[in-house]
Amino acid sequence: MTDPIKTHREDHILMVTLDRPKANAIDLATSRVMGEVFAEFRDDPDLRVAIITGAGDKFFCPGWDLKGAADGDAVDGDYGVGGFGGLQELRDLGKPVIAAVNGICCGGGLEWALSADIILAADHASFALPEIRSGTVADAASVKLPKRIPYHIAMEMLLTGRWLDAEEAHRWGMVNHVHPGDQLIDKAWEMARLLASGPPLVYAAIKDIVRDAEDSKFQDTMNRITKRQLATVDRLYASEDQLEGARAFAEKRDPVWKGK
Repeated sequence: MTDPIKTHREDHILMVTLDRPKANAIDLATSRVMGEVFAEFRDDPDLRVAIITGAGDKFFCPGWDLKGAADGDAVDGDYGVGGFGGLQELRDLGKPVIAAVNGICCGGGLEWALSADIILAADHASFALPEIRSGTVADAASVKLPKRIPYHIAMEMLLTGRWLDAEEAHRWGMVNHVHPGDQLIDKAWEMARLLASGPPLVYAAIKDIVRDAEDSKFQDTMNRITKRQLATVDRLYASEDQLEGARAFAEKRDPVWKGK
């Protein structure tokens, strides 16, 4: 049996490809492997950006492996570090993640994509939450999607299971950019290289602030920022990179980010 997760590392970027023929569905064992991969990405100081995608050009990921469920995988089983797909509950991930959606993206696969910070889609990609048709709930999507796109569009997807093509997903703001299928991965690497050239401590602070603000009033989060009660913000304000940014601006040169 081949490894369901392929990784490719280049400079500060890690590309993670879900490769489980025929459809790139995720079972418990695969989810645990994915969690280990993303935890290692989080903890590796030399890695700054990740790209996630599916093998082939038909499926990004349809989500939960129903064949695995039929063989005994429990829907409430051990998904490993980071929960389903290794990302959606991974704590303290302060690095950007790009989803390159190369085909069908539905159910838990859409939830996996929503765990990324930026979503790029091939022009033939499609999106849905079909759980309603099998009498179950898209739990993570029910939490995330109404916060990402207009409420009524999210509810229509959740309540009816209808499909969105790439252009409609882009129109509603679920997808950042749509690219021809044969350009998708190159565009993902282009975006990743742009992000990898940026200040990693600032990325960590941004993601921490955004997470904090999801459950807080504006002023409460601002108070935690100004009082340096968020660890990532405190680390940024005391860092060499903070000084480097100011010096580079004053000296009219490109900054050299060290992540410390």
